[in-house]
Order: sequence, then structure tokens, then C-alpha cells
Amino acid sequence: MGDFLIKLVRPDLAFSSLRDFIELGGDVLLAIMLATFIMWALIIERYWHFATSQKGLSKNAINHWNERSDHSSWYARRIREKLISEVKQSSERGLLYIKTLVAAAPLFGLLGTVTGMVEVFDVMAITGSSNARAMAAGISKATLPTMSGMVASLSGLFFIAQLESRSKREISYVEDNLSLS
Repeated sequence: MGDFLIKLVRPDLAFSSLRDFIELGGDVLLAIMLATFIMWALIIERYWHFATSQKGLSKNAINHWNERSDHSSWYARRIREKLISEVKQSSERGLLYIKTLVAAAPLFGLLGTVTGMVEVFDVMAITGSSNARAMAAGISKATLPTMSGMVASLSGLFFIAQLESRSKREISYVEDNLSLS
């Protein structure tokens, strides 16, 4: 535990540990790391959006509707649909990309498993034996990406569910407040 805390305090040790981890896991870990960074940037952006501008957009749509005198004509219904659609589009922007990255992370891990196992079979073919020390690097390249892909996916799974729920609540709130009379 003490070594871990020292690595957190000293960035040079943290970067060397990260480099060693990527070397042990292979190039696929870079793709998993990039996908995870993008996923988290999108998640943070969505939370920022909900915290800053989504409420204002919803209130503007409701105010625009309430300023209208006609709420029952065909034209008014189309305007209502447009206002709801704008709020929906704003609140759901980027969620599909996050869901895609959550689903893709384990697949990147599986790709790492396959490439690591190919390396194990190459070592077995070259040496002509099943020497455990010779196969260790390939086994490492097979297991670390799998673990990393699953961790990356699980880290985003909770948040995408929460963001989707928040988006649905916001859309329902606007739909409920744009009354047809």
C-alpha cells in the first residue's frame, strides 16, 4: 500500500508504472485507454450540460409554450412536438457515443486476448515446447487487456444508466408542462 501511495505522489513513478503496464498488456491497452478517456470526457460533458444549461433550455421551451394563446390547433401541436424534440435532442446528445464505448471496451479486451494467445502459440511453435517462462509475456498480453476492457466498461455502465434516466426525466418534465388545452 505504501508503494502505491508513493506512486500517486510522484508522477514520474506513476508514468513509469503506466508504461510498464502497457508493455505487459500490449498495444491493445492503448486503444482501451483512449476509448476510456473519450468515454469519460463525454460523461463529464453530459453532467456539465445537465448542471448548467439543460434546465434553462427546458424552461425556455415551457415559457415559449405558455406565451402562446393557441394550444389546441394542429399548428400548436406541431410547435409542441418541436419544443419537446429540441429538449430531447439536447438532453440525449452524446449518450449514444457513450453507450457505444461502454459496449466496445470489452470487445477491445477480447481483441487483446486473441493477440496475446497468438503470441503464446508463436512462442510454443518457435521453442517447440510449453515453457511457462517463454509463454508468460503472451499470457500477460492475453489477460491484462481483458481485465482492462471490463473495468473500463463497468466504470461507464452505471453513469450511462444514470444519464439516460436523467434525460428521460427532463423530457417527461417538459412534456408534462406543455399542456394541451
